[in-house]
Amino acid sequence: MRVRETVIRPIGNSAGVTIPKETLEKYDLSPGDKIFLQETADGILVTPFDPLVQKAMAVYRKGARQYRNAMRELSKR
Repeated sequence: MRVRETVIRPIGNSAGVTIPKETLEKYDLSPGDKIFLQETADGILVTPFDPLVQKAMAVYRKGARQYRNAMRELSKR
């Protein structure tokens, strides 16, 4: 895992950080894209992935397994 240092800078009444160009390219990020800050036991995780979508997908996968046969039958109609 690569660690990069950046600086928190004032932006109006808020603050922002700069993300190095090669990191933006690696994760296919562009100005205006949404990122999410998630508090973890180790600190702050900055990610382009919405944690609520991950949670919803986990619920979907559980339901898909549980009702696999019913879904297969419904798809035949």
